[in-house]
Amino acid sequence: MDPLLEAYIEAHISAAPENLSRLERATNLQRVNGRMCSGLVQGRILKMLTRMVNPRRALELGTFTGYSALCIAEGLAPEASLVTIELEEELELPIRQAFDESPHGEKIDLIIGDALDVCAGLPDEEFDLIFIDADKRQYPAYYREAKRLLSPGGFIIADNTLWDSHIIEPGRHDRQTEGIREFNSIVAQDPEMEVAVIPVRDGLTLIYKPKIQAPAPDSET
Repeated sequence: MDPLLEAYIEAHISAAPENLSRLERATNLQRVNGRMCSGLVQGRILKMLTRMVNPRRALELGTFTGYSALCIAEGLAPEASLVTIELEEELELPIRQAFDESPHGEKIDLIIGDALDVCAGLPDEEFDLIFIDADKRQYPAYYREAKRLLSPGGFIIADNTLWDSHIIEPGRHDRQTEGIREFNSIVAQDPEMEVAVIPVRDGLTLIYKPKIQAPAPDSET
């Protein structure tokens, strides 16, 4: 996105809470891959989408420093909850500190571990909202688990699905790009789900699981 346009958008949306602004600054200063932090524009979208979906239970794959988890938690009703899964053990302490500094941190259950392993132990249709923002190479596998875990009428939100436009570069074949390409193809071809893409930041894909599946068309005789 054009930096001037992004600055204009930031000036015309709701401000993030101070604890989130501090967390974003700290993430960009202290982490080599600080740009992985969702940031103001995407964070406000996540909060708004969460409010619109109004989930009872939410799930996040990939916590990083906790910014997106706190945005989702901010949009949750007081009695709702979020489970967030992070692979890197060294991030646990700063994540928990960030949650402790937020009035919404009590809604969040942090699990340190491999997202696929953790998801395998969760019951079907447990979550009304699932946010995918972890290892891009595993996006197809994440989708299969997320679809199983998603309740009818629920939404999956997947981040980075435009992947700096690498997905449309013919000569780009690294595992992360191929993972995103495969994910995008699987989702687009899934007749049981409805899909839209928001071309904000690095791309957000919204996937809806209808409450009632449409009947398969009668085969020709």
